[in-house]
Amino acid sequence: MRAYTIDELSDEDVVRIEDRLTQKGWTGSIKGMYYVPIPEEFLGPEQREHLESCGPFFLPLETGDGWVRLELLVRARQILRCSCIAYANPGLREHMVDMIDSLIRDLDIAV
Repeated sequence: MRAYTIDELSDEDVVRIEDRLTQKGWTGSIKGMYYVPIPEEFLGPEQREHLESCGPFFLPLETGDGWVRLELLVRARQILRCSCIAYANPGLREHMVDMIDSLIRDLDIAV
């Protein structure tokens, strides 16, 4: 699995990140799992075609003991298996990594 991981975080930092993700409404059904929505302009052509049938699309973000991991596999809310499920394209990857870095910077967490 391709992922962007930030580790060596304190427990307090992880809690602050989780609180911010919860404030944004990105919580999942499992504790420590979040669904980061993908802006439509970063979707690939097939994902745009499948937006109504498979979407909305997201990247999973998981928190754990001293770490945060953003999976780079684009997933769909409506379906588990489809040809539109694919790894993030370079533009999406850059956007999402920057977004996570910005969130951590806004919380004044040193990494």
